[in-house]
Amino acid sequence: MPLEGYKNLELTDKEFFTRHLWSGLPAISEMTFSNLFMWSHHYQPQWRQEAGCLLVVVSPEGGAPFGLPPAGAGDKARAAEALCRDLARAGLAPGLQRVGEALARELEASGLFAAALDRDNSDYVYLASDLAELPGRRFHRKKNHFNKFVKNFEFSYQPLEAELIRQVLDMQETWCQLRECHQDPGLASEDRAIFQALTNYEHLDYSGGVVLVNGRVEAFSLGEPLSPDTAVIHIEKGNPDFDGIYAAINKLFVANAWADMVYINREQDLGLSGLRQAKESYQPHHLINKYMVTPNFL
Repeated sequence: MPLEGYKNLELTDKEFFTRHLWSGLPAISEMTFSNLFMWSHHYQPQWRQEAGCLLVVVSPEGGAPFGLPPAGAGDKARAAEALCRDLARAGLAPGLQRVGEALARELEASGLFAAALDRDNSDYVYLASDLAELPGRRFHRKKNHFNKFVKNFEFSYQPLEAELIRQVLDMQETWCQLRECHQDPGLASEDRAIFQALTNYEHLDYSGGVVLVNGRVEAFSLGEPLSPDTAVIHIEKGNPDFDGIYAAINKLFVANAWADMVYINREQDLGLSGLRQAKESYQPHHLINKYMVTPNFL
């Protein structure tokens, strides 16, 4: 629902958003313009300014609206209070989600808010060197998967350039047919987000990489800088017909696109047991915990 004083997110907001986000350098994966824009059909973000901060409210399909953590160099506690009051005035449950630990503790310390850990949305962060090199016994199985792919298939890795976008879209369409995305709301929404990201690729801050087998794109990944030392990987897809291709795109994308980064954020597991197992299998360096924050004053 429209909120008074807020505007819908548009591509023309990119420069303004990026300036605010980078002035506060949030560590959480959601807080990039490109990510908010690619998922705008699902989350319907609206925004305004308050106390030198960017206030963003999202309304996920099938879920209740909530505020994202205020971003920028201003007074975040005052901004969070204003955001919660905006939600309450609109008849919505006031509260923030996906709040990083430092801000959650700051808001709790003010006495105006309570914070609860949201483990399912906590981000997994890895050493870039681990993902690029798969060193030692800890990564023995991953290295075997990668070596098997290298041995069995004639392939090449390339940065994602404009002339490859159509091939990536075709590969995503094929992947969705295999997985019957139309029957899974989550996969259907992700498919639309990937289309949004790729068709606006030149206007966003993504870097991408592809693995080609026999001249065809069979895997791709999209990521972007989150901070000066961290990249976030938003999308990673591979054709399951090629055993080991996920190990390959994971390793090659980091090694080629993010060699100058210390950390790689690979987002959350959403509480899905299979996804949690997969993310833990890559030996995360640490988690970035996120919190749900609710006001005590309303």
